Amino acid sequence: MSQTQKTRPWLFRTYAGHSTAAASNALYRGNLAKGQTGLSVAFDLPTQTGYDSDHILAKGEVGKVGVPVSHLGDMRALFDNIPLEQMNTSMTINATAPWLLSLYIAVAEEQGADVSALQGTVQNDIIKEYLSRGTYICPPEPSLRMITDVAAYTREHLPKWNPMNVCSYHLQEAGATPEEELAFALATATAVLDDLKDKVPAEHFPAMVGRISFFVNAGIRFVTELCKMRAFVELWDEICQERYSVEDPKFRRFRYGVQVNSLGLTEQQPENNVYRILIEMLAVTLSKNARARAVQLPAWNEALGLPRPWDQQWSLRMQQILAYETDLLEYDDLFDGNPAIDRKVNALKDGARAELKQIDGMGGAVGAIGYMKSRLVESNATRIGGIETGDTTVVGVNKWQAGEASPLTAGDDAIMVSDPKAEADQLARLAKWKSDRDANAVDQSLAALRAAAIDGTNIMGPSIACAKAGVTTGEWADVVRDVFGQYRAPTGVSSNPSNRTEGLDDIREQVDLVSAALGRRMKFLVGKPGLDGHSNGAEQIATRARDCGMDIAYDGIRLTPEDIVSAARSEDAHVIGLSILSGSHLLLIAEVMSQLKAAGLDHIPVIAGGIIPDDDALKLKTIGVARVYTPKDFELNKIMFDIVALVDPRKIAAE
Repeated sequence: MSQTQKTRPWLFRTYAGHSTAAASNALYRGNLAKGQTGLSVAFDLPTQTGYDSDHILAKGEVGKVGVPVSHLGDMRALFDNIPLEQMNTSMTINATAPWLLSLYIAVAEEQGADVSALQGTVQNDIIKEYLSRGTYICPPEPSLRMITDVAAYTREHLPKWNPMNVCSYHLQEAGATPEEELAFALATATAVLDDLKDKVPAEHFPAMVGRISFFVNAGIRFVTELCKMRAFVELWDEICQERYSVEDPKFRRFRYGVQVNSLGLTEQQPENNVYRILIEMLAVTLSKNARARAVQLPAWNEALGLPRPWDQQWSLRMQQILAYETDLLEYDDLFDGNPAIDRKVNALKDGARAELKQIDGMGGAVGAIGYMKSRLVESNATRIGGIETGDTTVVGVNKWQAGEASPLTAGDDAIMVSDPKAEADQLARLAKWKSDRDANAVDQSLAALRAAAIDGTNIMGPSIACAKAGVTTGEWADVVRDVFGQYRAPTGVSSNPSNRTEGLDDIREQVDLVSAALGRRMKFLVGKPGLDGHSNGAEQIATRARDCGMDIAYDGIRLTPEDIVSAARSEDAHVIGLSILSGSHLLLIAEVMSQLKAAGLDHIPVIAGGIIPDDDALKLKTIGVARVYTPKDFELNKIMFDIVALVDPRKIAAE
């Protein structure tokens, strides 16, 4: 009896990187030995935002949420004994994508690889950074130019490389509805392709359309997510035919990788996350005609902290069991002709087309950044409101909270803790790198980079020359910042209250009473110190405080402690809220507290929010932080009552 022919499985990846390049290299080689078939590199925040590890803004952030790569030596160490010509490497990098790809190419050449054979992806999606993730550097127009520079360069020199990964993943994390996720991602892709048209020969443009890939989020609403992926496939095919006249079906294929929804992983009863991850993976693998090309799964305990190698292995095994033990890959598409699926797909497409029309009317994705950001903030408020009221059930969070203690979270090594010596080690190696290199070669290569940035020459050639000359990440980005300028994206948080006031009567009354006692409207300053660009929590706290009647001040991400103290003084704040999700809370919040004291403002109560372990929360309270909130504190109204109580002069006088 002949064996049934199976479809080739998707790429198995694990999103990983931490501490140092050497430590991350060991993790990669271990995962490859366990059967992982592609690499997915997480870079730390200084690398993502174009700062060297020794920059003042990098303090406390080095190696926290990814691997620091400051120069060619770091990239060599990251891929030591990993033959890049045989790899399919995804690099989650955006503002500094031209630079990191240049370092990757330089290392591949050192390995003796055929550069034209390199396979992989740079995310290189700046528009979603303005909307949801925050690791942008420059204004939209020059950022778009650098995206298409990368695309044009790869067409000529790396024909198997995906020059851009349109990333709707963080759009869903920021609150996007399925229709918004579809529309905002597709609008981003068309903005890039419209700009790319003039940078490649017309006969090669269809092939470049075929090299644009996507990176999506699969949430827990299994049927909706499956239909969303089928809608993506059909809408992309439609756009490629109608907007770009691409005739070859293979160039119209919607090619995407996926990470399932990390935002939906719960701190409470974290073992339940294993089921969530599996169900979400099924949404992007069951439908053959809309199946992901690559899947990376988070670990079950990522809401608690860094996953251990064992935790990542468990997620890898989940993929391998589905691909190799089940018969999934032996069948044609299981959902073709299903009327319920067809109805939902068509409804999603109609909703996405309406959003696309709105965005096109604003001049496309670049012109509609402010609109899209405000939509995301409002949609996220609706999502969080549903959890608060119980209209949306999250098992173990707002329903069935009682349960047995999990043995998986017991013990001191239940989660991995970043090496406290890693930052010092990185700084020492960076100093040695700078002292050992040829300063003249560095200066000449940076001058050539600056000239290319100014005159419009493709930035990739000079960037690769910089990589080989020993230029650092911060030096490359400083040229970009100097030539193109820096940018602060819209926050999406209007100072005007919304009509979302249902259930807020009691808290609004308390705000009014406290404001009357204070003699002016209660002022709440929300700040995000450090490089962390995950702003969803800060935005929702600021929005709810506004709707509760507080006067809010929120200037967005990437603030120094000095910025926050200065704002506290100028705004005459009654309370300060600090949000950090990068793991740098101890150092950065301590710095803010110290500077508040030096400025004579330590009477202002400070609250903190983020992924903060219990031990760290106790440490923060010992230095004067009044309240600490983590993702388990999902009831925003309770937080609002706490804030009001902290500044109530009537209560303070009675104590």
